[in-house]
Amino acid sequence: MAFYESELRGDFDELLAHIHETVMGKSMSASFEHGSDFGSDDNRCAVRVYERYSAFGSNRVSLSITLAKMGGRTYVSAVTSGGSQAMFFKINTVGEERFLRTLCDAMREYEVDDTPEE
Repeated sequence: MAFYESELRGDFDELLAHIHETVMGKSMSASFEHGSDFGSDDNRCAVRVYERYSAFGSNRVSLSITLAKMGGRTYVSAVTSGGSQAMFFKINTVGEERFLRTLCDAMREYEVDDTPEE
C-alpha cells in the first residue's frame, strides 16, 4: 500500500476531470472501476477507483482516490492496493508506487504550499 494526501487549489470539477484524464491517459491497461459523488456546493466529495496491470508484478493494482471540498478548501487522498505477491507480507509494491506516482506528479502544480514565508 502506498498513499498520498494533499490540500489542493483550483476548481473542484476541473481537478476531478484532471485526475481522471491523468490516470486513464498514463496507462493503456488503466480502467475506471467505479465512482461516487455526493454533497452540495460548499461541501462535496468524489470517490474514484481505478485499476491497471502492473507488468513488474504481473498483477493488477488498484488506486482509490477521494477528492473532498469543504468550504473553500479542497483535499485529495489516494491509496493503492493489490501489488503484493506474498501471502503474509507485503513484497513487491513497485507497481502500486508507480501507479500512485502518476497521480502525485499530476497534482504537484495544484498543491497548496504550506511553507511559511520569511
